[in-house]
Amino acid sequence: MNNVLEFIRECQENVFSGIGITSQDAEKLFNIPDENVPDLAKAANQITRDFNGKKVDVEQLNNIKKNACSEDCSFCGQSAFFDTGIETYQLPSAEEVVIKAKKAKDEGAESYCLVAAWREPSTRDFDKVCNIIKEINDKVGINVECSLGFLTPEQAKKLKELNVKRYNHNLETSKSKFSEICTTHTYDDRLKTLQIVRNAGLELCTGGIIGLGETRKQRIELANELAALYPEEVTINILVPVPGTPLELQVKLENSEIVRMFSVIRFLLPESVIKISGGRETNLTDSGEQLLQSGANGIITSGYLTMGGNESEKDFNMIKKIGLEA
Repeated sequence: MNNVLEFIRECQENVFSGIGITSQDAEKLFNIPDENVPDLAKAANQITRDFNGKKVDVEQLNNIKKNACSEDCSFCGQSAFFDTGIETYQLPSAEEVVIKAKKAKDEGAESYCLVAAWREPSTRDFDKVCNIIKEINDKVGINVECSLGFLTPEQAKKLKELNVKRYNHNLETSKSKFSEICTTHTYDDRLKTLQIVRNAGLELCTGGIIGLGETRKQRIELANELAALYPEEVTINILVPVPGTPLELQVKLENSEIVRMFSVIRFLLPESVIKISGGRETNLTDSGEQLLQSGANGIITSGYLTMGGNESEKDFNMIKKIGLEA
């Protein structure tokens, strides 16, 4: 046990000194004994506080185009391949989105992310989204983020011109697992869009979903793949099985495995926002208190793409309760 604690401290010191840890170090941290997971979490929390202070990044989402997506991602209730009974709607008016963005800002959200369920935006839909962004900029004044699928370089450049702060495009899972999760596009397709986003000067948000039936080794693989991209934000979802999808009977991850993921990512990416995303209310008994003290420093509040979440007031109270700030 002393050797394990020594190794955790050594890795922590390497992070503090700017040396960082290697992918091999990350694998060793991920595989420490269960009894040392609290020590790992404590060290990750100290890294978070040192690099990021007490601030928790609070975000709200707006699923502006819902369901009937052409891709077959096996976890997703919005795929046209699966009968999940989720309602379908197309892009709303800019006025409708502005009302919701104002509400998000009034409730204390720092950023507002526009998400659309499609492979990529058509020219017509992209123009509509750009108009929505302009209206939010003019009438609300909140950081706008987008998750619109695959982008062309021209589209990414346009989003940058509209002062979109950050673009989300998740890896979803590790490269070795990806073909089991999706067959309608490839892992490399996703990396290509991330590079397009980077080249346009947008901040990068990327992450994935844990609990898809992947091995711990594949979670380590994903963590190292994310670290290689050095995104400004990492968003980690915890699977909520959706009836009608191939993963509807997937067994929940152990809490210790979730803590390992968030903690090790913090060692790898000390300066990034690490956000607890979909699934925290259903997979965690404390809605994220433990993870916000184990490496995470961001949450999504007030619901997700196809399911509800905590009211923002409850989340802000939770953040305050554990001595953090939003």
